[in-house]
Amino acid sequence: MTVKDRVFKVVSKVMRVPLSKINNDSSPDTVDNWDSLQQMNLIMALEEEFDVQFTDKQIVELLNVQLIILDVQSILNSKKCKQ
Repeated sequence: MTVKDRVFKVVSKVMRVPLSKINNDSSPDTVDNWDSLQQMNLIMALEEEFDVQFTDKQIVELLNVQLIILDVQSILNSKKCKQ
């Protein structure tokens, strides 16, 4: 499963919307259940799913699914370089 697929799955589960309704542009503006509390739940679920930690700066920048995917990939790539 790709990073994108895994992010879509986590977003779908946390926001309680069908996976088919999630796309790169999904955001608090397009998903009714995506409020500030769900944003925090999403961040925790993503950190658990990928075994990563977002910085405060990254958290503020997680404005839609595409940006989440890019940040997760960046963190994972940087973890690989450190090993």
